[in-house]
Amino acid sequence: MNTRTQLSRLGLFDAKVPRYTSYPTAPHFGAAVTGGDFASWIRGLPENGTISLYLHVPFCRKLCWFCACRTQGTATMSPVAAYVETLKAELDMLATHLPAGTRLSRLHWGGGTPTLLTPELMQGLIDKVRQVAPFAEGAEFSVEIDPNEIDEARLDVLAGGGMNRASIGVQDFDEQIQEAIGRPQGFEITRRAVEMIRARGVASLNADILYGLPHQTRARITETVQKLLSFAPDRVALYGYAHVPWMAKRQQLIPSDALPTPPERLELFETARRLFAWDGYAEIGIDHFAAPDDGLAIARKTGRLRRNFQGYTDDGAEVLIGLGASSISRFPQGYAQNAPATSAYTAAIREGSFATTRGHAFAGDDLLRARMIEMLMCDFRIHSDELVADYGADPSELAALYARTNARFEGLLEVTGEGLYIPASARPLTRMIAREFDAYDMSKARHSSAV
Repeated sequence: MNTRTQLSRLGLFDAKVPRYTSYPTAPHFGAAVTGGDFASWIRGLPENGTISLYLHVPFCRKLCWFCACRTQGTATMSPVAAYVETLKAELDMLATHLPAGTRLSRLHWGGGTPTLLTPELMQGLIDKVRQVAPFAEGAEFSVEIDPNEIDEARLDVLAGGGMNRASIGVQDFDEQIQEAIGRPQGFEITRRAVEMIRARGVASLNADILYGLPHQTRARITETVQKLLSFAPDRVALYGYAHVPWMAKRQQLIPSDALPTPPERLELFETARRLFAWDGYAEIGIDHFAAPDDGLAIARKTGRLRRNFQGYTDDGAEVLIGLGASSISRFPQGYAQNAPATSAYTAAIREGSFATTRGHAFAGDDLLRARMIEMLMCDFRIHSDELVADYGADPSELAALYARTNARFEGLLEVTGEGLYIPASARPLTRMIAREFDAYDMSKARHSSAV
């Protein structure tokens, strides 16, 4: 199976498929879901339950060219301070709707650059969150940290506020690659940030790196991985760089002629994957790696691995509430997304209304298909018994769907009475296989490549 010819024939090198951090994916959200739905879904949560909370900070001191996230640069702190006040007002609104006894199983600050905030702004936001809902036992508070934008004072506030997982962006340590993607970040700067984090007793460290960057070679990604491993991260996300300059205009600054070809991208991924495996990291889904005692590795072994907008997670909460511009929430009833533009988001909150502008209410077989796709993305297998028991799936229809999917991939999959399984040799095709269970029109959305 693992020949370039077969991979190419099956479309691995030219397919455009989602990463499936949700189902349906965000491009299929519509305007039918409103702030009223968002409020109603919050009020409908059970008392004394747990939720996850995500706070989005869309500001950066300098915009990296490779990034396709919704962010904005700022030379001063005044718009950041005003935005934090809006976030706090949104938290107050959330508090008026949350049922009694709600606790947080996860709190995550993402961006953008959340560590752009001053210590005072950080402390104010932490205090406000704690007023809204306390941490549950064993809760996790994680923050995305830019090594270029962190210091002792800010880490003191975060660690004192309960941060017990830090996530650092690395991308690549090679200077030529950093220059090509507009992200100067030396190894020593990153090492110093890691030392400061560890010195404060933060239990867990995540790191993100990218493959498929301009000028990236097997030798260069090997050096980056080896340097990263010297930090002994607890988990690593190995993401493929998606070059979408028609969507992210800043990517037009990246030399497209220096990008690796799709087969070369696969080589880069496999090189990094082998290095992590050799160092004892467990492979988590399609692009994560975790130390044996990390929560993700344990969740994979025990069948509790899940997938959401932050990627792979061991969080058992069924509800994720996203606050801030462009943030997405997930409820048992569906998805709700805030206005992407900071101005529109701020205007709604100042008027006393939730900023939801789009989303998706689950209907038909959405939940069934969402679970099948999540099973594939997390465990590389679909368990028919669970689908029949929990979603009322028809066994004969499942069997027919498995057979069609297996035929599409030339019999590479394993189909049994228990369900469908993707063997290790076929796992580069996982996202493409998951797409076969997606009932929505792919032509309506722009997606990154499969590798």
